[in-house]
Amino acid sequence: MSETMLVECCAPTLAGLKTGSLFSCPCPDREELKAQIRHCNACLRAAGLVLLPLRYSEKKVLLYLYRPKALQRALNDSEARAILSKAGYDRPSCGACLLHLMQRLRENEDFPHEIGLFLSYPPEDVRGFIDNRAKNYNFVSTSAVGGRKRATARS
Repeated sequence: MSETMLVECCAPTLAGLKTGSLFSCPCPDREELKAQIRHCNACLRAAGLVLLPLRYSEKKVLLYLYRPKALQRALNDSEARAILSKAGYDRPSCGACLLHLMQRLRENEDFPHEIGLFLSYPPEDVRGFIDNRAKNYNFVSTSAVGGRKRATARS
């Protein structure tokens, strides 16, 4: 994993515009990648950022760069807590929610829809996406709506 990849995939999070960013990275050597993640975290800690591997596959890893304080605030939102509770998240702490998300990612091939809460999507959009089973939704680009991705219903 290169620093360039981290910057290209996570610029909004690095700039403080988003709570977190997800990206996939080649992983030919899991131990080497873990060492790179430890190094990145040592550098990022002072900026209030954490890099976490969420799911490993045979040759790739799904990484999550996030701001723990911002994530805790986002997960404390009453609508977000209701969504998470319905999805089986029984403790509202940031760490417990991340562990549960990692478990859900390991158990399912598809992304759990509540992942939007970890990526700065508004809870009402995440709820709409879940309630409509991800049908009839388009996504507007991040630059079109004040830096936030917004799900909008199709007519």
